[in-house]
Amino acid sequence: MSEDTKIENQTIPEPVPSRPLLPVTQIALVLAVIAICSSGWLWLEQRQQGHLLEKSLALRLSEFDERSRAGLTFAKRADESSTEATAKIALLEQKLEESRAQQQSLQTLYLELASNRDAWTISEAEQLVIIASQQLQLAGNVKPALLALQTADNRLQELDKPQIIQLRKIINRDIQKLQALPSVDIVGMSLKLDALADAADKLPLASIRHPRTDSTARPDWDSNPWHRLAQEVWQDIQRMVRVEHMDHPETPMLAPEQNYFLRENLKLRLLDARIALLQHDEATYRVDLQTAALWIKRYFDVGDATTRNALDILQQLSSSSITIQLPDISESLNAVAKYKLALERNK
Repeated sequence: MSEDTKIENQTIPEPVPSRPLLPVTQIALVLAVIAICSSGWLWLEQRQQGHLLEKSLALRLSEFDERSRAGLTFAKRADESSTEATAKIALLEQKLEESRAQQQSLQTLYLELASNRDAWTISEAEQLVIIASQQLQLAGNVKPALLALQTADNRLQELDKPQIIQLRKIINRDIQKLQALPSVDIVGMSLKLDALADAADKLPLASIRHPRTDSTARPDWDSNPWHRLAQEVWQDIQRMVRVEHMDHPETPMLAPEQNYFLRENLKLRLLDARIALLQHDEATYRVDLQTAALWIKRYFDVGDATTRNALDILQQLSSSSITIQLPDISESLNAVAKYKLALERNK
């Protein structure tokens, strides 16, 4: 009984009436809706940017494929140039072997004719005149040919015979013809072309030309603060816009790959000019020099001292003539051969 009485005596809690939604809850719902809308808008924006990125990547891949094809074409041309150079080197080696064979023949001839001083001297002079003729006809080298003729004349002078005087007169006429030719420093010009090819990597490009140093006077810190502030603002405005005088249209910017190929093509032009110089091919030589100078003026900073020096060297090389009208020394060769034949008949 006591337990039932206790239960009845306990107060039964009254139901709490439902309260209306507070403004804070409404604001939270609005913010949640705004957040969901913002998330959806950001998702759409990111999706659109993804499509744009895919298009950009596809465009760049196509450009890279085109550049790869251009690189393959350039490599093919380089292989062809290398093949031509190898063939020329093989030809030079063949001529060197021929020269060595002639030298060996001359040595053998020297041993065979040691017993007959006159015949040996005439044979040696004939070989020297033949070498001079080959130097003129095959390589166009004036100095070795002149040295060979002078050596032949000195050898004939040792005989000191009246019959040799007419032969020496003919050889001396050819020596005077070679001495009258204009001097062309082929070796020096070739070294200048090699130096220009080595300096091609150091020439500054016109598309990455650095701006001039700002020489605007600094504001007077001891002046009126308002005046100093006005000076600073005016100097900032002047730095925002810079007007420069351009003698030529502005060169478009080149990609790093294009910069590399530009410098390599310039080197190839200079090396081709060097090969044409050694071959006395003046037409090809001048075309290569003009093309190299045109590329330097178009793509490199002509205001830089290194670029101006390269253009000056190219101008000097272009003004020099490498083609010389070589004389014919067959008269000396025929005279020596006839005298040698006369000696053999008198034996």
